[in-house]
This record gives sequence, structure tokens and C-alpha cells, in this order.
Amino acid sequence: MEKSQRCNKDTNTTIGFCLLPSELIQNILFHLCIPEIIRMKLLNKYVLTTISDRSFIRQLNDGSQRDTWIFVYTRRWRRDNGVLHGFSDRSVRWFKIPVAEILAGEIRPGEDLYLLTASGPRGTSSWRRSGMKLVPDPSNPSHFRFMFAEMVNNRPVLFTYYSNTATWHTKETEDTTNWEVKKNSNVLFLSLSNRPHESTVMSVDDGSIINRFPRILRPRINQDAIRQCPSSVGFSRNDLESQLLHIHGDEYKVVIRLDRIDNSKMNKVMKSLEVWEISSNGEKWELVSRAPSEVISKKPCGVMMGCLERRLGVIRVALMTNHEGLWNIIWLDYDKHKDKWEWVPLPDCRFLQGSNMAGISFSSGLTFSL
Repeated sequence: MEKSQRCNKDTNTTIGFCLLPSELIQNILFHLCIPEIIRMKLLNKYVLTTISDRSFIRQLNDGSQRDTWIFVYTRRWRRDNGVLHGFSDRSVRWFKIPVAEILAGEIRPGEDLYLLTASGPRGTSSWRRSGMKLVPDPSNPSHFRFMFAEMVNNRPVLFTYYSNTATWHTKETEDTTNWEVKKNSNVLFLSLSNRPHESTVMSVDDGSIINRFPRILRPRINQDAIRQCPSSVGFSRNDLESQLLHIHGDEYKVVIRLDRIDNSKMNKVMKSLEVWEISSNGEKWELVSRAPSEVISKKPCGVMMGCLERRLGVIRVALMTNHEGLWNIIWLDYDKHKDKWEWVPLPDCRFLQGSNMAGISFSSGLTFSL
């Protein structure tokens, strides 16, 4: 009886929703994430027709480009190809994306999947390597370019894969001195190496990547400002004997200071978080901002890792922590123009428990197509 009443209630709700003016229905849909809208297609033919309207799709995609997504890829054992979970700053829950099923025909027996980087128009950070970028082809949004920087025979080299031609291209770089660093939406920054007081960063003018050579920047950090800082590329983790963690992304990095709890090497708590930026001449790191205490997590952690991206004037930092086997995710935003910090609340991350981390990345908004 209760099941019958529930079905009747759901049916009445669906009918009532469909009786609303189409303009109002579209306005409601514009407030949903694309995965939620895809599910709405199954509601009935009327809603499907509304969602399939080309004008609606165009407005939806224009609005969703400002959304920010965080993707977390988890695996339960070595040969398990895992699940991708995504969360949008417009949503209130995690979305489960069965990547292994989608790519079933492309995965050979014995191969493993890892999330290297997620899609974004500019400035997307990556898992393991902040020297990787995946950007859409400006001439054809259905295609992309995958770029990464690597040292070959002690020379920095840019590798670029073009999906429209399925070909790889390489370019050697040139060292830069007394050169003003361009910082706009067309310039990409790929980290090559990061030593305690000096980094090697490749600057790529994406607007003219075919005609220009990438440039190498070697920003240094004031030794009096930060002492004995271990630093690694991309998805960094802290040295247990040290109290500093560096996370690099684009032309920025964050430096996190950790305090030991009761002199324990395994239990720590975040003390401070700072944002640093490459200077205009590319020769040094400059302090941009310190996060206020109200956005600093007071939860203990044994391990901390993270990724960083810069997009639309906002620097985003995702921190993965693990304490006694329990994973947690912290998302912080810093609006440089407004000089404002914000802690982004995330739903419960129960899907992380009992799993191994295989990747984390920020991404711009998804796009919808028929």
C-alpha cells in the first residue's frame, strides 16, 4: 500500500512539473548540474524535448563553463580499474562515473587506468604531475591537446598530442633572461622540477604554440622566508621529517606548514597555508597571500597531498588527507582580485574509505550534447 501511494505521489509530481511553462522549466534546469539534467531526460518526452532544444543547450553550456568540478579516481585493488567521482561547486552531492565501463573497449587485459589530468580551457592542474595539461582545441571543441614537459638529455622538451590528427609533436625550449612573463588565458605553465629553493617551469604561449618555442623560467625562493623545504612536482606529499608541503600548479604554488601533534611523526595538523606566484621577470617566487585561520583545517592527518589550479582569477587548492586510514578532502578557493579566501563545503566522502587514491584533479564545467 505504501509503495502504491509513493508511486502515485511521484507520478503526480512529474505531471505537475510538466504543466509548468516551458520557460520556467528551463530556468529550473539551468540551476542543475549536467549529470542531473541527463537524468531528467528520462522523465518523459516533454522534458526530453525541452532539454533537446538547441537554444537551451547553447545557454546551458555557456553557463556551465564557469562551474568548477573536482574529480577523484579511486581503486580498491591493483587490477581494479576503479570509479571516477565528480563534484561541482553548484551541486550538493558526488556523482559516480563508471570510467572502466565507458572505456571497456579501449582497455587491454592487464592494463591499469590512472587519472592524469582533467579537461579545462586553461590552467588545469593534474595528478602526480603539474607538468601536464589537457586543453580543448580552440578550433574544434570536440578535440583536445595533451601536453607535458620532460627533461630529455638534460634539455627541457615539450611533448604535445593532437587528437584531431592523432599525432605527437615535440619542441625544445629556450632559457629566458630579462623577459617579462606573460600571464593570461593563453599562457600555460608546466612544472619540470622543484628543488628546495629553485623551480624549473616551462611557459607555453598556447595562442601561438605552433610558431613559438616554449620558454624556461627558474624562479627562486628567499631562503630566509622558507628554510629546508622539500618540494616535488605536482601531486606532492610531505617529507615526514619536515613540516612543509609544496603543491604546484600553473604559475602558482601553495606552501603548507604542518605541526606535529605530541611530537609524533605520523600525526600532524595544518598550521598555515600560503600562496606564492612567479614574479613578472620569472626569477623568483613572491608571496601573494596567507590563508586566514578560519579556513585552516584543524583535523589531524598522517599524510597530506594535493593539487592546484588557477582559473578565472581564482586559485583553487584541493588537499587530500589521511588519518589512521580515513580519507578526507579539503577544498579552498582564493580570489586574488578580491583578496578573499573561501572554504568550499564538500559532501561526505564515504566512497574513499577502503579505496586507494589513483588520481585527483580540478576541471572546468562540463558540456552537454545530444
